Amino acid sequence: MAPGRWKRPVSVLVVVLGGGGRVLVLERRAPPGWRQSVTGALAGGETPLEAARRELAEETGLEAGPEPLGLVARYPIHPAWHGRYAPDVRENEEHAFVARVAGTPAPRLGPEHLGWAWLPAAEAAAVVSSPTDAAAIRRAAGLDKTEQNSQN
Repeated sequence: MAPGRWKRPVSVLVVVLGGGGRVLVLERRAPPGWRQSVTGALAGGETPLEAARRELAEETGLEAGPEPLGLVARYPIHPAWHGRYAPDVRENEEHAFVARVAGTPAPRLGPEHLGWAWLPAAEAAAVVSSPTDAAAIRRAAGLDKTEQNSQN
């Protein structure tokens, strides 16, 4: 990516929660085997909510009103994506959202994904490649409340 075209190190993650508590998990083309929720960097003067709506539509074709999950995470940028950011940028700030949809509709995938599955929330949290994604899935599905209650 040419200088001046770097991605902003601020992104969104949108957990798509469907019928029966199922979660949409997308498989990226690269790196191989990377599974995730809807994600993407904020453009220009875009707010996290605007980016969440845009990324949901671009990556799945689904329209739903994303709602903030109250999770903002900072994490090291995966080495596979270092070239997308300015050379001195090594951390990203991620804002998590949930988008609730009726049933389990087939998404219309964008070019960066090659597969998808609707999984039970606990299974989705276990198979996604990012710990911040797993935490957002647990929060969106109410699993962190269940885990807290079982520990008491």
